[in-house]
Amino acid sequence: MAKKKKTERKLSQKLIHKYRLVIFNENTFEEKISFKLTRLNVISLTALMTFLLITFTILLIAFTPLREYIPGYSSSALKEKATRLTMQVDSLESVVDRNNAYYKSIRKVLTGEVSDIDQQSDTILNTNNISPESVDFSASQEEKELRNEVEKKDKFNLLESAVRKTQMNLFPPVNGRISAEYDVDIKHYAVDIVTEKDTPIKATADGTVIFSDWTPNTGYVLIIEHSFGLISTYKHNAELIKSQGDLVKTGEVIAIAGNTGELTTGTHLHFELWVDGYPVDPRDYITFED
Repeated sequence: MAKKKKTERKLSQKLIHKYRLVIFNENTFEEKISFKLTRLNVISLTALMTFLLITFTILLIAFTPLREYIPGYSSSALKEKATRLTMQVDSLESVVDRNNAYYKSIRKVLTGEVSDIDQQSDTILNTNNISPESVDFSASQEEKELRNEVEKKDKFNLLESAVRKTQMNLFPPVNGRISAEYDVDIKHYAVDIVTEKDTPIKATADGTVIFSDWTPNTGYVLIIEHSFGLISTYKHNAELIKSQGDLVKTGEVIAIAGNTGELTTGTHLHFELWVDGYPVDPRDYITFED
């Protein structure tokens, strides 16, 4: 025990024992500077300098662009670029979704595919307590009539709103006798107007041609997109005057009536009106016969 205390006392004396550091001129041996130091002073000064050096290095890396040169550390420019690319990807996804919805509506116009409104029921049944066999899902005649009336009014209001917003009158694309009326039951979402061969077909309203090409079933087809979701379709033409991307005015000649396509029964115009992807009866808004 005594030996241990003696060792500690000896170490303490070494730490506080004073030394003199003298700097001489080598040629004249003149004393320039002298310091009184202890080992404890040297250790303390070294620790302080090390701490200051570490602190300065950390601050230099944290608050200056030098940190970008450290391996594994992402630069601010890289982060900014990644953020910008993420935003661009999100915007592109939104554009793709809108385009897909738009192309889907155009495909419906070309093919005449319309979702069955009768299948869009919001009724919720408790399947744990009600047996499907015990429920009569068939609609009565009164319900069918009411449903058809409501559907017709909804479509009428839809197109009426579009026409009112655009402040335009729908122009008859051609005058003539209607040979086939608009009929939802047989999925004939158009009116067929009998015309003479080479009769000019005119635009029903201002708009942009979004489709102008040949299809096997309906021959030369031209589709015009108008304002506020209104689309007009002209099928079985003999010749297309306007091309995709052309701007057209109300009453402007866009095609020549004909008898093209596999699903034709003679020279006529197959004319459709669509609003927000749903067909409406053109006779409710346009008079075709003179």
